[in-house]
Amino acid sequence: MFTIALLIILAFVYFGAEAQYKKTEYYKQTKNTYYGVHFNKGLSGEYRIYKYLNSLEGTKRYLFNLYLPKDDGGTTEIDVVFLHDSGMYVFESKNYSGWIFGTETQKNWTQTLPMGPGKSQKIHFYNPIMQNRSHIKWLQSYLHNDNLPTYSCIVFSERCELKDINITSGEHTVINRNHVLEAVRWHSGIQGTRFSLDQIDDIYNKLYPLTQVDFHVKQEHIENMQSLKNVVKTTHNNNSENLPNQPRFCPQCGGKLKIRTASKGKYQGMKFYGCSNYPKCKYTKNVTE
Repeated sequence: MFTIALLIILAFVYFGAEAQYKKTEYYKQTKNTYYGVHFNKGLSGEYRIYKYLNSLEGTKRYLFNLYLPKDDGGTTEIDVVFLHDSGMYVFESKNYSGWIFGTETQKNWTQTLPMGPGKSQKIHFYNPIMQNRSHIKWLQSYLHNDNLPTYSCIVFSERCELKDINITSGEHTVINRNHVLEAVRWHSGIQGTRFSLDQIDDIYNKLYPLTQVDFHVKQEHIENMQSLKNVVKTTHNNNSENLPNQPRFCPQCGGKLKIRTASKGKYQGMKFYGCSNYPKCKYTKNVTE
């Protein structure tokens, strides 16, 4: 009897929490299930940012998982955009544990995980400041306005320690997720009112369709990001010429690789991979390699 009663109580708690969750702006926009959010670290991180910011004073609106178009035909995904009367906050959410090391100008940052007494594992990942700088670039391009008050926020989970992060420009905030509210509150107090309600609504209405893209756009983005991760990993291992069998991104500038055909010279008629940023970037690779 005790076990049955306990299960009934747990069921009431679960379904009660789920009912409250379905009233949130996060659920209404993403349609992510309550179960899925709590057992997926990525979704959980986005939702917690929303929860922390929800008690911030002032006019506010949220946009989650925006797929912004880029000039090369691909997309870039922004985890959270927070529109507030003090400006537009662009969040890159990182759900890592361990120690985090990095500077503003390093291409790759380092995550160090303990692996037993005197042992550790180092994992390298693309500099999230550079990642978010690119997000903001495409966001401003889409809105046709480079002068919007826009702030870059890199948010790591509470499970990690920001051991040695060197930020010198003052253009980015790098914090643990549990400090999101105090950081934005402090920043908004300094900035004051930068957006009117009409401006917030106008930006929201322009960006909202980018949160509702179809499955095929999301799947292509995931595949492209996986290819880029492979390139970053290969480059870090000092073997940047060995791209994946079907390369997608240039190891020199990050542009998209496209199959082209040589029009002249001794290689006329042969196919090769060329960077989409040509002529600024002249990287090429033989398709048979």
